[in-house]
Amino acid sequence: MASTVMPADSAYLPSTVRRTAKLLVAGHFGVGKTTLVGSVSEIAPLRTEEAITEESVGIDDLAGLPGKTRTTVALDFGRISVDEELVLYLFGTPGQRRFVSLWENLARGALGALVLVDTRRLEQSHDVLGWLEERGLPYAVAVNEFDGAHRYPPEEIRDALDLAPTTPLTTCDARDRTSSVHALITLAAHVLHCLESRP
Repeated sequence: MASTVMPADSAYLPSTVRRTAKLLVAGHFGVGKTTLVGSVSEIAPLRTEEAITEESVGIDDLAGLPGKTRTTVALDFGRISVDEELVLYLFGTPGQRRFVSLWENLARGALGALVLVDTRRLEQSHDVLGWLEERGLPYAVAVNEFDGAHRYPPEEIRDALDLAPTTPLTTCDARDRTSSVHALITLAAHVLHCLESRP
């Protein structure tokens, strides 16, 4: 996996760390990106959430999100140590299309993206998926299985999202670390395959 070589005097990490890799956690508004980054991060995650106000009425679709009172306005940030030498940095993106300039900035240097989707609002995923396709950034899709959401066969979800046959599709519960790490492993394997397939 392509990565950044770390200087030996990086005090905020163990001295054994030599490489880092950057991954995005993307998806539409309210799909669970902040939750996933928080569930897997070995450090207290950085969050840039603000309260949802009346000014967002008609702009942010809160249908199906009765308990949502806050939204990410810049990024989420977390860290996972893969081994003594390699660290993954996770950058969660805001979900709303109006933050596309932030998506552009956060994508710089990223090796790939894990796209979370919610089967109750699949149509809201098209903006993010289209944006990633335009940039040629490898991605995997993970269905965040919300309580009470209908479980669809993978082929139906793949068809609804118009995913390429080579795009990995998995499921997770963003609240659960093991489940979320599995989704990230699916992404990492896909990124490695894409890198090895390059001429």
